[in-house]
Amino acid sequence: MENIDKRENGGIKVLNRDMMKYLAIFFMFWGHLFSWVLLYRNPDVQDPYTLMPLWMRIVTHGSLFCPPVMFFFIADGYKYTRDRKKYALRLLIFACITQPFDWLLFQPRYGWLSFNVIFTLLFGLLAVMVWESGLKLWLRIVLVAAFCAVTLLISAAWEIFGVLLILFLHIYRERPKARIIAYSVIIAVWKGLAVMWAVLGGTFDGWALLDAVLDVAFIMAAYLCMTVFYNGRKGKHPVFAKWFFYAFYPLHYLVIWAVAVFLK
Repeated sequence: MENIDKRENGGIKVLNRDMMKYLAIFFMFWGHLFSWVLLYRNPDVQDPYTLMPLWMRIVTHGSLFCPPVMFFFIADGYKYTRDRKKYALRLLIFACITQPFDWLLFQPRYGWLSFNVIFTLLFGLLAVMVWESGLKLWLRIVLVAAFCAVTLLISAAWEIFGVLLILFLHIYRERPKARIIAYSVIIAVWKGLAVMWAVLGGTFDGWALLDAVLDVAFIMAAYLCMTVFYNGRKGKHPVFAKWFFYAFYPLHYLVIWAVAVFLK
């Protein structure tokens, strides 16, 4: 992102940091609620989207608005956080706190090897820290690749691609054209691989195409909001907001699990 000191107060940059996060978790909660309740209630159904009406299908894809916003803030946070090591430790602690709640929903379908997205945020931050270190280029590349590999091995949400998005959002923060190109290429590769997998598996059809289009639409909408509407400023209650967002993620798992159990 552009340097915070260069942002203008007026115009269409009307959303501060907390507003953006509230908007992101709003999309995330409702998308996760519908999709994960169906996953929990129907662990043997290969494609739970087939059980949804169209409006619900659109809402579930809306949850993809949230991760790119958080990726932006991890890349942004590297520059403005006073203690980066403490920031990384905080992410690790909340990733571990969240994990039991993650298993409540996903273990019946994916087993124990399924880790939440906060681990991806952590490894993305570590990738940026390594990239900005004084290590030789080849070693930095190896370490970033290792962080990506770890997210793949533990099946963390947005494995590999979340780490790369965070890193390139940081590298090209002062170069908007390069940043949107890098962002778009990573998303294109991610969805391209998913489509290829569906084609090879014989499951690609009109609905699968619609799902891919919806995914890309919400992911790009998040980028648009962060670059066009976000003004780079904190909210009115930054301390409360910081801990609220950390606590909300595991708690929203618990709420959705409770709803799924009740309905089942």
